[in-house]
Amino acid sequence: MLEYEWTQVARLLLTSRALDTIEETELVPSGEVTYQFSAGGHELAQILLGLALDHPHDAASAYYRSRPFMLALGLTPEEALAATMARAGSPTRGRDIGVVFNKPGCGRSASVLPMSGAVGTQYTPTAGWAQSIRYRAEQLGQSEWQNAIAVALGGDGSVATNGFWAALTIATTLRLPMLFFIEDNGYAISVRGDLQTPGRNIAANLASFQGLTVLDGDGCNPVDAAANIGIAMSLLRSGQGPVLLRLTVPRLPGHSFTDNQAYKSEEERGTERARDPRETLRRFLIPNHLSESAWGALEAEARATAEAARDAVRRQAEPAPHTASTDVFFEGNPQQQGGLLPEGTLPPPGDEQVRVETPVRMNLIDAVRKTLEDEMRQNPRILVFGEDVGAKGGVHGATRGLQGDFGEARVFDTSLNEEGIIGRAIGMALAGLLPVPEIQFRKYLDPATEQANDAGTIRWRTANRFAAPMVIRIPVGFSKRVGDPWHSVSDESILAHKPGWRVVMPSNAQDAVGLLRTALRSNDPTYFLEHRNLLDTAEARRPYPGDNYAIPFGKAAQVTEGSDLTVVTWGAMVSRCQEAAESFPRQVEILDLRTIVPWDKEAVLDSVRKTARCLIVHEDGGTAGFGAEVAAFIAQQGFLFLDAPVTRLTGADCPVPYNRDLMNQVVPSVERIRAAMEESLGF
Repeated sequence: MLEYEWTQVARLLLTSRALDTIEETELVPSGEVTYQFSAGGHELAQILLGLALDHPHDAASAYYRSRPFMLALGLTPEEALAATMARAGSPTRGRDIGVVFNKPGCGRSASVLPMSGAVGTQYTPTAGWAQSIRYRAEQLGQSEWQNAIAVALGGDGSVATNGFWAALTIATTLRLPMLFFIEDNGYAISVRGDLQTPGRNIAANLASFQGLTVLDGDGCNPVDAAANIGIAMSLLRSGQGPVLLRLTVPRLPGHSFTDNQAYKSEEERGTERARDPRETLRRFLIPNHLSESAWGALEAEARATAEAARDAVRRQAEPAPHTASTDVFFEGNPQQQGGLLPEGTLPPPGDEQVRVETPVRMNLIDAVRKTLEDEMRQNPRILVFGEDVGAKGGVHGATRGLQGDFGEARVFDTSLNEEGIIGRAIGMALAGLLPVPEIQFRKYLDPATEQANDAGTIRWRTANRFAAPMVIRIPVGFSKRVGDPWHSVSDESILAHKPGWRVVMPSNAQDAVGLLRTALRSNDPTYFLEHRNLLDTAEARRPYPGDNYAIPFGKAAQVTEGSDLTVVTWGAMVSRCQEAAESFPRQVEILDLRTIVPWDKEAVLDSVRKTARCLIVHEDGGTAGFGAEVAAFIAQQGFLFLDAPVTRLTGADCPVPYNRDLMNQVVPSVERIRAAMEESLGF
């Protein structure tokens, strides 16, 4: 059993309970706390776990009932109440609900990865951190990472989620040093455990799961809980692979302060009260470790500590209003690498300077592959992964040969689970690596939507204490041969609507090189969209522009110069607009946005000021498509320059059909673009 200083355990438990009590009896009724979750019943097991995480590169991903765990890792009572009271001194500066924490490591205790308010999202980022431990220790030779572990805390309700099973697959197939710490209180709000897990016991159900050590115990029994945590720590730190530890605990209050637990019988509530860990710890400590009077002194100390924290937070300032929208993107030195562990590395991308190394024209997909290869040679923290990216080289060929060049530790296949791919990438980014996951087609990202959204808001949610830079490569749109509803989704407007993400869509090989290099040296997460119709077709081929070529985000390309009509477009529509504009020599000025977030508002406005007309062309659906954003901006900022209405030609508001003739009716064609140009010019 691990050696604990039991007076410290008692002090932390009683302080946690005192904080809950002062919220429930005073701060919630007064309106000073508007969203409250109690950890009553869960405290002992969490505190014992927190005190066991003493490696400087340990990390944990917790959930909304984990405040006792946070206290064990150094969260102060004042910080705890500042969080629930939404004051400037909270770890999120009042941005997130008061039980959703984060904590960078300080060299003496574990990092707590940015929590999410969504159930089950904590598991796959933890798996990503666990894989990063191995990569840093074995591939980068950083011996200080040896024997570190990653822990995901979750309730019994979370074991029904996609994220739990995705992480379980990752951790067991790779034998990662990851602990699944399940606090089973028998309920997910009001839903009984037998509706979450057959037999109400995930440990029993996973007893034969290969590659996983399963432990089961009582989270209210100090000896049993400490013994099980000690066994888990020993197995994990000695490289025995992942462990699942289920500890049963009572949930003494309701799910949140609004939950009166009417769904529990009085008998059941009485059984839970009898298991209160405050009382089981008290009986364990008295008289062998503490006297009755010493316990009473600790209770009085805890109450005084909570009251002092309350008074101190009441004196704290409210967060400054102007900070509400800061930290959405990286705002510092461009040479500082984002993530939890900043490391000076590559020079930042500069202005685009074309230096053609060879006149041979390169396909867009080959440009992506060569840029990945060049950047991976310079930056050993880049990892490329996804379904089929390894030996096969990707279903589109973008990673062909990379596994042979860099090995399976850096270029590897994953299970067929996009939640696992993106969640794992978050954990890796937080651990200071640069993940470059591939999602095979845009629609396949949908199962990972929650993780992707969380990745974009990490910097904002943690008030710039954490960030998760990564580059998600996604082929999008119709192909040169066929479309269909599953593989031909474009959908850039949906991606653009998610805070914290850069969205990039090159229309040719040269831009793919420059924009991908910028993305790989960025401090923000980036969607890099590779249009399927451009991957290996003539319209996107360009000479390779050089190994140092980079294009700043937010800088449109002027494809043609014209005097009478501005056409704003991107992706596969650029070449179609060029072909259509041949019918109107020197009249049509085509701007390729190249990046959707950010987009070049100044270039668009300057062109409209000159031509007095604007047509926006994109393949995504028209309703709430990104062209509507461009049109609204022109209407607001450039209305006085216009001699004609701003018009849009977009894809139809329906999926892309499989039949080629039907597809050509949905996606803007050269003929329809030409007709739209003629109409705008003739207005």
